[in-house]
Amino acid sequence: MAARGEIYSRSPEALVVSLARKNDRRAFEELVKRRHAWIRSLMQRLCGDPALADDLAQQAFLQAWRSLPRLRRSDRFAAWLKRIAVNTWLQHARRNDPLKNAANADVIGGSSESPVAVGMDLDRALATLEDPARVCIVLAYHERMTHDEIALATGIPLGTVKSHIRRGTARLQEALSAYEGESAAEESK
Repeated sequence: MAARGEIYSRSPEALVVSLARKNDRRAFEELVKRRHAWIRSLMQRLCGDPALADDLAQQAFLQAWRSLPRLRRSDRFAAWLKRIAVNTWLQHARRNDPLKNAANADVIGGSSESPVAVGMDLDRALATLEDPARVCIVLAYHERMTHDEIALATGIPLGTVKSHIRRGTARLQEALSAYEGESAAEESK
């Protein structure tokens, strides 16, 4: 007979969610295994700090465990969990000093062709954005959410979401403009 954990790992997510909704801890552990990397990655893009991303992901999963019995449709678990994660980030951002990013607002210097360096420069550039703009940018480009979905998930009015994305994208392009120069130089070779 297969081990119980193995049964969960081979089961469709909606079934595992249904079991977890009935306070099955092993089922919820399976959901955390399946979704932890995704939620942590989202949090790291939002906050730029790996340790804080771990803490925020843990908070999001704790909130999900507490709220899971109220989830109406098991097949909507991923969207529901993403909304909890975004709300966890927004609550954290509201509790902290809104000027905390002022120290990071220096110009992103020098660039490198290394994908790791590009990612680090992008994270640094994201950190210069104000929290509402950063959350809209990350949800739009990293999570591929529509403007309507972002407005629904964050409670930010649709027009403001669009403005945050437009202005935030412009600031990121400006901060990362050194890469455009490299691209043009590479193409001319």
